[in-house]
Amino acid sequence: MQEEPAEYPGPQPAADDLWFFGEGTHDAVAQLLGAHVDGDGCLFRVWAPTARAVSVIGDFNDWTAGVDGLVASDAGIWSGRVDGAGVGDRYKYFIKAADGAGLFKADPVAFAAEEPPRTSSVITSLDHEWQDGEWMASRAARNCRDAPISIYEVHLGSWRYEPGGYRGLAPQLADHLDRTGFTHVELLPVMEHPFYGSWGYQTTGYFAPTARYGPPQDLMYLIDLLHQRGFGVLLDWTPAHFPTDIHGPARFDGTFVYEHADPRLGFHPDWKSAIFNYDRPEVRSFLLSSAIFWLEQYHADGLRVDGVSSMLYRDYSRAEGEWIPNELGGRENLGAVGFLQDLNRRISRHHPDVMVIAEESTSWPGVTGSVDTDGLGFSAKWDMGWMNDTLRYLGRDFEQRRWHHEELTFRSVYAFDEAFVLALSHDEVVHGKGSLLTRQPGDLAQQRAGLRLLYGYQFGLPGKKLLFMGSELGPDHEWDHEQELPWGMLDAIEPAGVLAWVAELNGLYRNEPALHRVDDSADGFSFVVGDDADNSVIAFLRHAPDERSVLVVCNFTPTLHSGYRIGVPDAGRWIEIANSDREEFGGGGVVNEPLETDEEASHGHENSLAISVPPLGVCFFALDE
Repeated sequence: MQEEPAEYPGPQPAADDLWFFGEGTHDAVAQLLGAHVDGDGCLFRVWAPTARAVSVIGDFNDWTAGVDGLVASDAGIWSGRVDGAGVGDRYKYFIKAADGAGLFKADPVAFAAEEPPRTSSVITSLDHEWQDGEWMASRAARNCRDAPISIYEVHLGSWRYEPGGYRGLAPQLADHLDRTGFTHVELLPVMEHPFYGSWGYQTTGYFAPTARYGPPQDLMYLIDLLHQRGFGVLLDWTPAHFPTDIHGPARFDGTFVYEHADPRLGFHPDWKSAIFNYDRPEVRSFLLSSAIFWLEQYHADGLRVDGVSSMLYRDYSRAEGEWIPNELGGRENLGAVGFLQDLNRRISRHHPDVMVIAEESTSWPGVTGSVDTDGLGFSAKWDMGWMNDTLRYLGRDFEQRRWHHEELTFRSVYAFDEAFVLALSHDEVVHGKGSLLTRQPGDLAQQRAGLRLLYGYQFGLPGKKLLFMGSELGPDHEWDHEQELPWGMLDAIEPAGVLAWVAELNGLYRNEPALHRVDDSADGFSFVVGDDADNSVIAFLRHAPDERSVLVVCNFTPTLHSGYRIGVPDAGRWIEIANSDREEFGGGGVVNEPLETDEEASHGHENSLAISVPPLGVCFFALDE
C-alpha cells in the first residue's frame, strides 16, 4: 500500500489562507478545507498536523487506502485532487498516525454525511436558489432589541413525524407558527450527530446538517420557506464540547488535535465528551468558520450558543484538584473568553442583522455587554434565574406561596443588567421534571389555569420570549424525543384553549409596543404591587415612549379577588385587553368590563381601579384610546 504519493496531485492552499488559519482568524475554513467539486473531480483538504500520511478513500476508489494520497503543507493541511469523485460519493480519510496506527475518519468540514448510524462523509454541492430576498432585506428590524421576538423551540425529529423530513415539515411548521403567532423558530441542533438521544448537542458534523431529515438543500428549503412566510430561524450551535466517537474529530490524527490532551482541560465530566482547545489558533478558525457558515450558507437569522457557562470556567462541574488554574491563577477559561469575544465581534461586523444568544447560567458580568468594554458581545442571554425561581415558586402548594413571594420579585434586582430571553425550554420538561403542567399543584383545571398564568406572566415581563414545542398544548407528561407531539390533544376543548391563549399572548405582545420596545431598561417597567405576599398577587406596568402603558395583574392563588384596588398612572377608561380566565381559553369566565378610574390614591398613584382578579389568572389592561 502506497503511504505517500509520488508527486503532488493538487493545488496547494494559498499562503494567506495558511497564515490566517494558523493565526486563529480564518472565518471561511469551509472554503479552505473539505471536499469541493472541481470539474470532473474533487479537491480534498483536511487538517491533520501530526499525521505521517493521509489518503482519501470512498466510492470512487473502492475504499482503497493509499490510492489517492494527499500532500501536506507546512500548516499540516493535506491536499489532493481525485479524478472521478463527484456529488453523492461517500468518503473518509485514512490517516497513518505518527505511531503507525491507521485511522478511518469522517471529514470534520464535510458539508453532508450519511444518515446515522453510518458515518461516512458525502460529497455535495450547496446550490440553492433562495427566494427570501424580502426577508433578508428586512430582518435587521425583526431581530433588533426593540422588536417583538417570540421564539418557538423545536426538535425536528419529534415535532411531527413526516416522511418528507425538512422539506415535508416546512409548510406544516409555517402553518403552526401562523396559528400560534410566534415570530421565530429555534431548531435544536441540526448539525450531524451520531447519537439521536443527544438531541443534536453531541455534534460531530460542524458543517453538515443531519441526514436524518434529508440533504442540505432540504434544510435550505425549510429555512427559505419560513422566511417567505415571515418567520425567523435560529439554530442551536454547540462549541462547548463534542463526542469522542471513533469516526469524529476526537484524536483526529492520533493526537489531541481539536481537544486538550490533559483531561482536566479536555474532557467534560457532565457529558463525557471532549472539550475544544480554544487556545489553539486552528481550532478557533474551525469554530469561527462553523458559526459563520450557518449564517451565510443557510441564511440562519442567529445562533443560540449552548453551554456557554461550561466554556467560561475551568472548574465547571469539577471538584478541587480536577481542574487547572489559568496563567493568572484564576478559574476563568481565558481562551474561551477570547474566542467568544472574537466570535461575536466577527458576526457583528459581517452580519449585524442576526442574533447570537447565550445559554449562560452564572453571574458572569457583561455577557451581552460590548466586547469593546470587556463584555462577551452576545445579543441576548437566557434568564436562567427567572426560570428557576418561577418554576420553583409554581411548584409550591398554594398556601405556601405567600412565604416565598421574593421568588417572584427578586428578578427586579438584576432584570436590566443584561439583555434577556425568558426561556421555558426543553430542559424544563425532561429528566423526571414533569411537564410544565404537572409541576404545579391542584387538580387538572387548576394546573391548566396555572399554566396559562405562567405564560401570561412570562409575556408580561421585560425580555424576549421562548417556549418549547408542545408547551402550547399543555401535556401531562414529559417530552419524549422518540414520540411525536400529542397533536390529538387539540380535539379536546381544554388543550385547544391553552393553544388559543398562547396565540392571544403572541398577538398582544406584537401589537402592544409597551410589551416589547423597552426590554433592557428600567424605563420600560415599574412595579405597582410587589409586596402583597398574603394574597400572592403582583402587578406591574410596562412602558414605551409615546405609547400607552400596559398593566399586568397576576394572582397566584386559586382564590378570586373581587374589588382588588390597583393604582394606575392615568385617569380615564381602562379596558381589559387580555384575560387568561376567559372561557375560550378554558377558564371560568371571570372578566372585567371597561372600568373608569376612581379618584382614590393607591400604590403611589392618584387614581386607581377596582378590578376582579380571577383565580390563578392574569389580566392585561390598557387605557382606552
